[in-house]
Amino acid sequence: MTDKPVVVYGASGYTGRLVCEYLRQYGVPFVAAGRDKSKLDDSMAANVPGIETAEYEVQEVEHTVEALTSLFQGAKVVLNTVGPFSLLGPEVVQACLAVGAHYTDTTGEQDWLITCDEQYGADFAAAGLLLAPGIAQMYTTGEIAAQLCLETPGLDTLDIAVFWGGSPTIASTRTILVNAAGSAAHYLEQNQYVAFDPTQGLLPLVVPGQHELALSLPWGGTSHPVWFKRDPRVANCKAQGGVFNAALMHGVPQIVAAALEATKDMSPEDRDAALTATARQVMDQMPPRENPRVNKSLDSVHASGPLGRAHCVIHGNSNYQQTGLLQAYAAYALLQQPPLRVGFASGCQAFGHRELLGVLRSFGLVSEPVLTVAR
Repeated sequence: MTDKPVVVYGASGYTGRLVCEYLRQYGVPFVAAGRDKSKLDDSMAANVPGIETAEYEVQEVEHTVEALTSLFQGAKVVLNTVGPFSLLGPEVVQACLAVGAHYTDTTGEQDWLITCDEQYGADFAAAGLLLAPGIAQMYTTGEIAAQLCLETPGLDTLDIAVFWGGSPTIASTRTILVNAAGSAAHYLEQNQYVAFDPTQGLLPLVVPGQHELALSLPWGGTSHPVWFKRDPRVANCKAQGGVFNAALMHGVPQIVAAALEATKDMSPEDRDAALTATARQVMDQMPPRENPRVNKSLDSVHASGPLGRAHCVIHGNSNYQQTGLLQAYAAYALLQQPPLRVGFASGCQAFGHRELLGVLRSFGLVSEPVLTVAR
C-alpha cells in the first residue's frame, strides 16, 4: 500500500527513469517500483536529475497480481514501462482494476493493444477508469499529427510514418523480437484488421525535409490501427516506421528472421529466454542520454478522402524524453480531472491532441506542426 498517488512500474529502466524525471518537474509524488530495490535506488540516484527535490519512495515488488495489487492500494494512477507487455502486462492491468487505478503504458505491441481493448476495456469503462496503452512518442506524436489532419471533415484514410534517430533501448529491442515472434502485424482496411504480408521486407518511404529515401517496416503494425478502429471518421489506417540509420534498418529483418527460425520449435518460456539473449547481442547496454542533435524524430501523416487531402509533419527530438513527458503529463492530468474518455483509449482520445501537442511544445521537444490541407 502507498500514500503516493502515482506508481511508476519499471522505474529503473531507461524510459521509467525519464518518467520519474518529468513527474518531479510536475511536482507529482510517486513510487518508483520494480523487482530489484538496489537497482531502483542506484537508478534514481544516478540517472534522474534533481531527484533529491522529488517526493518519492522506492518499492520492490514481485510480478504477480497479488503483490502488485497490494502495492497499488492507495494509488490513483499506474504508469507501466515493463515489457514485453503481451507477456507481462496482464498482471499489472488486473491489479489496477482491482484497486481502482488508471492504467497507462508505453507499448507499441499491437496484440497487447487489441487484448486491452477486447478483454479489459469494458471493465475499465464500467469502473470509470482509463486504460491507455501506447502513450509514447512513436505512437502518440504520430496520432497528434493524424488528429490534426482529421480536423478537416471528409477524410477517411490515414497513411502514417514515424522515424527517429539513435538506437532502441535493451527493452525496446527485446520487445521488437518477442512481438515479431508472437503475432502478426495488422493495418486497418474498411474498418477491418488485415495482416501485413510477412514477406514484405523493407519499404522505402519519402521523408519530408530530405532528398534521400528512408527504409521502413510495419514495426508490429503499431498502435494506430487499433485506436482508430473505433473512430467513425476512419476506415483505413496503415503505419510504417524506422530509424534514420540505414545500416541498422538493413540489419533488422535479418536479425528478426534468424531469431524466429532459431526459436520456432521452442516452448514459450525457452523462446522468450532465447529472444532476450538475441536482443542483448543487438543492444547490451543502456544508450546514453539523448542528444537532440542526434536523436531526432519525425512524424508524417497523409490523410485522404474522396474529395480532400491533408498532410501533417511534426519534427521533434529525444523520442524517449517525449515518451517520459507524455506519461508524466497523463498522471498529472488524471490527478486533477477525469479523462475525456474512460475505458480503452489513446492518449489523444483521453486528454486531447492539441493539449498533448502543447505539452510537447512547452518542453521544447517538438516544433510547430506543418499542416497542409487541399480541398
